[in-house]
Amino acid sequence: MKNIWIVFVGAVLLGACNNSQPASQTGKIMDTNVVKDLHTLSNADSISIKHLFLDIAVDFDKKRISGSATWTIENTNKLSEIIFDTYDLTIDSVLVDGKKQTSSLDKEIEFLGSALHIPIAANSQTVQIYYTTGQYARALQWLEPQQTFGKKYPFLYTQSESIYARSWLPCADGPGIRYTYDARVQVPKGLLALMSAENPQEKNDSAVYHFKMDKPIPAYLMALAVGDIAFRKIDKRTGVYAEPVMADKARYEFEDVGKMVTTAESLYGPYRWGRYDVIVLPPGFPIGGMENPKLTFATPTIIAGDRSLVNLVAHELAHSWSGNLVTNKTWNDFWMNEGFTEYFERRISEAMNGKDYADMLWELGYEDFEDEVSNLGKDSKDTWLKLDLKGRDPDAGLTDIPYEKGSHFLKLIENTVGRKDFDVFLNKYFAEHAFKSITTEEFLAYLDTNLLNSRQAAKDSINIKAWVYGPGIPANCPRVKPVLFEKVDAARTQFLDGTPPAQLNTESWTTYEWLHFLRKMPKSLTVDKMKALDEVFHFTKSTNSEIADLWFAMAITANYEPAYEAMEHFLSYVGRRKFLEPLYSEMMKTGKQDMAKRIYQKYRQNYHPLAQESLDKTVLGTK
Repeated sequence: MKNIWIVFVGAVLLGACNNSQPASQTGKIMDTNVVKDLHTLSNADSISIKHLFLDIAVDFDKKRISGSATWTIENTNKLSEIIFDTYDLTIDSVLVDGKKQTSSLDKEIEFLGSALHIPIAANSQTVQIYYTTGQYARALQWLEPQQTFGKKYPFLYTQSESIYARSWLPCADGPGIRYTYDARVQVPKGLLALMSAENPQEKNDSAVYHFKMDKPIPAYLMALAVGDIAFRKIDKRTGVYAEPVMADKARYEFEDVGKMVTTAESLYGPYRWGRYDVIVLPPGFPIGGMENPKLTFATPTIIAGDRSLVNLVAHELAHSWSGNLVTNKTWNDFWMNEGFTEYFERRISEAMNGKDYADMLWELGYEDFEDEVSNLGKDSKDTWLKLDLKGRDPDAGLTDIPYEKGSHFLKLIENTVGRKDFDVFLNKYFAEHAFKSITTEEFLAYLDTNLLNSRQAAKDSINIKAWVYGPGIPANCPRVKPVLFEKVDAARTQFLDGTPPAQLNTESWTTYEWLHFLRKMPKSLTVDKMKALDEVFHFTKSTNSEIADLWFAMAITANYEPAYEAMEHFLSYVGRRKFLEPLYSEMMKTGKQDMAKRIYQKYRQNYHPLAQESLDKTVLGTK
């Protein structure tokens, strides 16, 4: 990044602390160097990358993408070379301003890949790179027909966050580097291609699809899906894509997505991306959702048949403001995406479903926060909001800390200054930083100037330094006491004291009440108690993935064998790491290593490469 001018308020607001910008003793405007993004090998901090034209073909037989990436650049600093990120790409040839040029690839660096060096002239305007993806493209999952819902056609999808875009196109792969793009994608006949851009709603005879993204986005928001895909309209600007056999189920589940968009706009300003659509992917998708602009990628595990899990869509929609519109500048600032989004998601949920409902989400989130701090260690630097990921894969920062510590920090600010003033501040923040990237320090300076500068008592009570540059759960962390959970706690106590499950008052419970009911059960729950619950509530047969996963983990601990067959079936088709990792980990911890290895080796090919990487370590002990 280029040098920028910042009003640095560190000495006043934060005190001297690690990872902050150098403190000014006078508090005056000073020239500071933005911390370099250490997870890109590119030199995009010194050269302007403006636009991408991507022209590619998808080959399912060879499991590769090939074609060209043409970058429009502005060489204001008159550099003699441009450097791009690559990971397991074969570079076939390079043209600079239409003329063939010799390029070179550095030796591969672990998880970062290889820097691609291309000589350019002071007045160069275009760089065209012909390339082919490799066998180890971490962003790509190639699915055989039997791994899809329809069982007839193959499927491909990408997952570019955090630094995986470089494995399917040569790019400057950092969250602080934004560009617009157009694309031409050739796919096999009978399949539809979709991207994080303006999308077609039906297949064509040519099997060539054209895309346009006229808003600048970072590489991690580049997305592609190719398969037998159908579209269902929700309203004039929202809809859902899915395999034909899932399309009607998905459309039913997402009935309220249009209302979500309107609700979000009423909170924090206009939706700036045109359409908002969702694609429900095949089961191997490794995460709950990915906020690709215009087209959220979603796990099929949210299709419960009763619209009980679509709060995940509220989260991905919220990213259209926090993350896509205003983006963390480096992965050390990841909480700037996820903390804001988690907070925004719960505000959307409260507006649509009421405070009692949102309070349940806050409490479950606080419990996740506690668990993550316990797992990482209460003094671990990985529990700071401002991360230090130097020399590490940025995925090491993908814990619950950015989500839950970040959202609770924002809730504390809301509680301290009042919701009305905080909402005015956030609306201004999103409007003034639209289509830009921001560091933690820049945000804190903006927060001080626009909200806290005249509120010294509020600033002191918040204690920003403890939240951003301190470990664990700060002493002033806000916590709600959901009224609905009080009834759940009473019912659980009754059950543990001997009341038959059929006599418990659970008729109106939502997913979140059931999760709280099960989460707080003692670890030592007996097989007889498990059986009694199962006979009445049928947890083993649950179609709600959140409840089923928690129940199966309990079954492993309690040695409740009647659930094992259903659990294996669950593990055979679900690819979401949130569900896979607790089950395999619990098997490994409770003396069921043989069962874990047998099931994992049987279904490993159904999981995304990112899930395989983490589970290989957990189950197979690989490094």
